Amino acid sequence: MRTNETELLIEMFEAAVSAAQPASVIPKYLPAPPVGRTVVIGAGKASAEMARAFEASWTGPSDRLSGLVVTRYDYAVDCKYIEIVEAAHPVPDQAGTLAAQRILDTVSSLTEYDLVVCLISGGGSALLSLPSDRLTLDDKQQINRSLLKVGANIKEMNCVRKHLSAIKGGRLAAACNPARLVTLMISDVPDDDPDVIASGPTVPDPTTYADALAILKKYRITSPDTAISHIQKGVDETPKPGDPRLANTEAVVIAAPQMSLEAAAAVARKHGITPVILGDSIEGESRDVALVHAGIAKQVIRHGQPVVKPCVLLSGGETTVTLKGRGRGGRNAEFSLALAIALNGLPGVFALAADTDGIDGSEDNAGALVTPETLQYAAAKGANAGSCLDENNAYGFFQQIEHLFVTGPTLTNVNDFRAILIT
Repeated sequence: MRTNETELLIEMFEAAVSAAQPASVIPKYLPAPPVGRTVVIGAGKASAEMARAFEASWTGPSDRLSGLVVTRYDYAVDCKYIEIVEAAHPVPDQAGTLAAQRILDTVSSLTEYDLVVCLISGGGSALLSLPSDRLTLDDKQQINRSLLKVGANIKEMNCVRKHLSAIKGGRLAAACNPARLVTLMISDVPDDDPDVIASGPTVPDPTTYADALAILKKYRITSPDTAISHIQKGVDETPKPGDPRLANTEAVVIAAPQMSLEAAAAVARKHGITPVILGDSIEGESRDVALVHAGIAKQVIRHGQPVVKPCVLLSGGETTVTLKGRGRGGRNAEFSLALAIALNGLPGVFALAADTDGIDGSEDNAGALVTPETLQYAAAKGANAGSCLDENNAYGFFQQIEHLFVTGPTLTNVNDFRAILIT
């Protein structure tokens, strides 16, 4: 199925991922070594690779360097001084809870002479799961599944998560006090808000229990009772801007979706293709976002607007899928299927939608490829695109025609990457 056009799309994806690799960005943001200890903590799909990059570039004394980082299963890498543990994503498990408690214990006895470096990336919210008092991991898992099922966006999900957690929403930063805390973040969220990335464990939280309750009411989530009651009571609010416990902290976004889109755009220009970056923080239902992208592609072909072909439409962000069927597939595969239907075999249009971490939702693919022949191939195999979309079975659709895009873990994460090449 590989063609010159799909190879170019893949080259752009690889450039986007490369631009966000920890080894490329970590060395630029290393803090000065402290008088005392340096403790590295962190969570996320990229956090293990961030830890390895930190060790490789750290100039402080290694005998005073230690740490603990939690990443997704199969995302661990070898580190010499920083321990790497694995846990579940997107629904948290007991391994993540134990790791979160160990991280809290690790930073609880530090002094003002010590330095904490926190390495945070997308996925950290599920991986760093430590329920508040009187809540259980099962409570959090139920809420998490409910929010995923109804298609809540990442800001909404993380607002609720913060207010069910003993470590998120700035609570980890408070635990690090009085040590100096520097957080290095790889953003996977729209607008690159530090308090949203991995539910902001080391930055002040502008959201409240009232905000979390409003989100649960919006989606009519009424169980489990213990979690709902906890949020309704609103006891022990998360640390807010100006909290003195967070005075000696700094948070820096070191890689973000826009950087990766610009890297992909550079590849396009090298090949004589005009890139158009539509946005780095596009949200909404995957199938609806696909309709908009298809409409822009048709405008290029019919009217030469906003640019003439050959061109490539690039976008990032995080779409959502409201589950109604019983099929398999992440948001990028669903975007691709809806796009293929909307384009209906339009000649000269090729597309790739994939998650930059290499995993589309909870499947083994990063995303899927679309060509002018996609629907034709599917019909020949007996696959009905419309029925598959209705059943949220985009994975099954693209698997049947061998259009899945599989990369394995990329060890970074700057959210979704979408490229529509118009020749």
